[in-house]
Amino acid sequence: MSNHRFTIWCNSDFDATHSAELEQLRQGVVNHELLLYEASLDGQHGEANEALHRADIVFGFPDVRTAVECQKLRWIQLITAGYTSFDHAWIKKALKERQVMLTNSSAVYAEPCAQHVMAMILALARGLPDALSDQRGQRSWPMSRLRPQLQLLNEQTVVILGFGAIAKRLAQLLRPFEVNLIMVRREIKGDELLKVVKVSQLEEFLPLADHVVNTLPANDASRNFLNAERLALMKRGAIIYNIGRGTTLDQNALMKELRVGRLSAAYLDVTEPEPLPPDHPLWETPNCFITPHIGGGHRREKERQVKHFLENLRRFERGEELQNRIF
Repeated sequence: MSNHRFTIWCNSDFDATHSAELEQLRQGVVNHELLLYEASLDGQHGEANEALHRADIVFGFPDVRTAVECQKLRWIQLITAGYTSFDHAWIKKALKERQVMLTNSSAVYAEPCAQHVMAMILALARGLPDALSDQRGQRSWPMSRLRPQLQLLNEQTVVILGFGAIAKRLAQLLRPFEVNLIMVRREIKGDELLKVVKVSQLEEFLPLADHVVNTLPANDASRNFLNAERLALMKRGAIIYNIGRGTTLDQNALMKELRVGRLSAAYLDVTEPEPLPPDHPLWETPNCFITPHIGGGHRREKERQVKHFLENLRRFERGEELQNRIF
């Protein structure tokens, strides 16, 4: 297979600041035909969609319906960790029937997303938001008020929803802090090296959690997964973190819990909708800390996207198993 010349369709974003990464891609696919188009996470139209029918391989984020129609297509590598647009039974069925493989870029985003959550867990435990608020406001030197409130993570319980790349990497980062870690996934496969419970057992373990970290992707099954009933099961003073997708959390129920002070804080890197409108009540909800979907961002993001694709391309050329394969 290594001598075969493939047509690679790409709409990954290469602006003027990413000329080095574009050259890296060109050099990595020099034995193949590369078709470049402007980036769009909402699909492409016109010339780009027509060219998609010529492609053997996609690197980027194609229009889903067009991709389903492409008879020549053999492999789609998404530049994102999320694959919601493809996570529908009819799409999976259509692509699988033609043996089209789908991979994502979770290897690119697991590390930054895990570090992002870890940063907020530590920041809240050590009172950094309160201290920063005082610095920007009264400058009252609240040492006597803050010190008794600070926490150590040791022996606290962290429940992580999901068992993907982000969840696994976060578990590794948490291990030195001697937390009680509980991972939640749909089915237990038996090869997990961590404590894992089924979704059906969640109601039993949620009341134990000091921290609940949501890494779930967006799909029909996960919509409002953390609903009012499940939030009500969390212990007083618990903290919730959402690094997955905004649709997986009932934000109205969360705001109620934060306003009455039963949950001590929430950290959201994702919301519904996005961008979050300036007048949305989440912005002014007490102890709700929001970052604008930057958890997966890092300076070398584009470089790592390209490297990940090229590594998978080498595997594809050799007929080997691809990394981050969805199906």
